[in-house]
Amino acid sequence: MNLHFTRTASNSAFLPRSVANSIPFSSAKMSDILSLLSVEPHSEKAAAIEKTLHRCEEPAVAGETSFCATSLESMVDFTTASLGSRDLVALSTEVSKAGSPKQTYVIAPSGVQKLAGGKAVACHAQSYAYAVFYCHATRATKSYVVSLAGKDGTLVEAVVVCHTDTSSWNPKHIAFQLLKVSPGTPVCHFLPQDHVVWTRRT
Repeated sequence: MNLHFTRTASNSAFLPRSVANSIPFSSAKMSDILSLLSVEPHSEKAAAIEKTLHRCEEPAVAGETSFCATSLESMVDFTTASLGSRDLVALSTEVSKAGSPKQTYVIAPSGVQKLAGGKAVACHAQSYAYAVFYCHATRATKSYVVSLAGKDGTLVEAVVVCHTDTSSWNPKHIAFQLLKVSPGTPVCHFLPQDHVVWTRRT
């Protein structure tokens, strides 16, 4: 497999919940947000902020619930409520060498580990002035950790999520276009390094 493991957003830190909650988080308050965060209107950063706000305001896919976490506390609250437990595991893709290039990977001898449960919460890092994650509770999913070895010796513990029921997805979803398949076809994908999957421990 030719793969390139990257980070999709800046390494912004979470704000404490009390601070995050004091800052507007709505596209209707865009000018107030830019002023509070000292971001120039019409800048690249302003465009990224607007894009994230619009994504966070989109309705969830049928059968899922979604939430944009602006603090670690709010991420944990959404996750525990969605999975009905506080005994959870949070996993992210881990790469042994920073900046490793796109290259051929093979599955290492330690192989594939299936994670417990048929439901997961996936949290995807967004481009924003501080840490914001788009989290969604997914149904009909299977999660795995796959041990990979790269041609240059890079070792990766990659998180993989398989969506076993995509029948309610938008037919124009990028996954269908890349794989040349239609809604209803199972879709599996690796997660970038700065995304998190939460599952029940058992």
